[in-house]
Amino acid sequence: MRLGSSRRRVLPWGLLGASLIAPALVLLPLGETIWQAFHGGAAALEAVLFRPLVAHLLANTTGLIETTMAASAILGVGSAWLIERTDLPGRRGWAVLAASPLAVPPFVTSYAWISLSPRLEGFAGAALVVSAAYYPLVYLPVAAALRGMDPALEESAQTLGVSRFGCFWRVVVPQLRPALTGGILLVALNTLTEFGAFSLLRFRTFTTEIYAAYRTGFTGAETAALALVLMLLCLGCLGADFIIRGRARHARFGGGVKRTPLRYELGPWRPYAIMALGLLNIITLGVPLGMLLYWLTQHGAAAVTPAEVSPQRIIGATLNSVGLGLASAAVTLMLALPLALYAARHRGWLADSLERTGFLAQGMPGIVVALALVSLAIGVAPAFYQSTALLILAYAILFVPLALVGIRSALVQADTRLEDAARSLGTGFFATIRRITLPLAAPGLGAAAALVFIATVTELTSTLLLAPLGTRTLATELWADGSTLAFAAAAPFAAIMTFISIIATWLFVQRFGGAVLLARQEP
Repeated sequence: MRLGSSRRRVLPWGLLGASLIAPALVLLPLGETIWQAFHGGAAALEAVLFRPLVAHLLANTTGLIETTMAASAILGVGSAWLIERTDLPGRRGWAVLAASPLAVPPFVTSYAWISLSPRLEGFAGAALVVSAAYYPLVYLPVAAALRGMDPALEESAQTLGVSRFGCFWRVVVPQLRPALTGGILLVALNTLTEFGAFSLLRFRTFTTEIYAAYRTGFTGAETAALALVLMLLCLGCLGADFIIRGRARHARFGGGVKRTPLRYELGPWRPYAIMALGLLNIITLGVPLGMLLYWLTQHGAAAVTPAEVSPQRIIGATLNSVGLGLASAAVTLMLALPLALYAARHRGWLADSLERTGFLAQGMPGIVVALALVSLAIGVAPAFYQSTALLILAYAILFVPLALVGIRSALVQADTRLEDAARSLGTGFFATIRRITLPLAAPGLGAAAALVFIATVTELTSTLLLAPLGTRTLATELWADGSTLAFAAAAPFAAIMTFISIIATWLFVQRFGGAVLLARQEP
């Protein structure tokens, strides 16, 4: 009997039961939001949804998404082309800089820009901040596609007399379409779920309005109706992303020898290319980091800050953020591991359905999850309201997709023949997982834990709504001081949070590979 045949055996019922927990938790906020929205009847829901406010929010949201998608596409494709397909000097350094904005939380970027000029409040500032923060979501997949592209197609086009621009437009762009479309959909999804950046920039979106409605005491049905619209928009983007990935084909006929992609000479355009990339990095990294350094050097009374920040406040917020990050990483991995293992070792409609349900959390904004858990806790388990356990549960629901990405990719790469050999020698299923599978998948587990940790440290909306009284994190302290224009007071929290994010991202990129940055954002 072949060792590989044991891969088709029925997995233990215990694993299937554990795999159901994460999808069930993901569906919990979705079901609660729908129930709350329709609880008052169709007439009440219609009265909320057809208000002028909803139309205004929808116009703000769609206008901002269209602008940022276009800007991110231009910046992402342009920088990827210059770095990957031209003789640009220092391409490795430019590649690191192009991906680095993902390590800076968007509301840190908004804090930096709004402290530089309050005139950036509104649509212009929101478009600038979101485009600067999220254009790497387009750059990374497009750059990867350019690196893996077969140069023979471009060579054939050039031998037929096609110009350089014609070759790019007619040969390269069609091959980039899946990566480009997937990237800009991720930009749209992240724009829809963003709260902190828009709150500091005084730009009204569904997330800011839902938070304001909750704080002003509006009924659960009204906030749930707004949350339902936002969630439908997010799930629409996620569904389009799944469809595009499902239809994408990146096949090469024949193994052949891997060839270096064509690199075009910039010639007299080289200085302009360097200036363009330099300006882009000043906007995306220079201003945020520069303003952080500036406000760190300002005395508390020298800015709009009412008082200096005590070291105890900084240390307390840092310890809370790190502690919540570690706890969130541990819980999220425990939820995601059975699901990833079931999906990787037992393909079928049930495994695929459970895995895709887990990824639905990527289309659920933090504020929607938090409000749903608040409603459930008050109605079902009041003892858990404003508890650390409820906050960690919200983190786990939100970041299950991040853990699934790292764990499942590591499990797929692990050689199942070692597991089959252990089983053939009489080792039980769970003992095989503990002694064989988990050691093989350790890098993926570490990468998943790092992704969840970073996301938790920089998370704002769920923390604002669910954190126990007196619990302050780096994100909430930055938001509290930044929203009152206390820029010098907010600087230490922004700097520490950015430092943690950048260092953690850099360490795990070095340890687990550059794909970790892209995996942080896409399923």
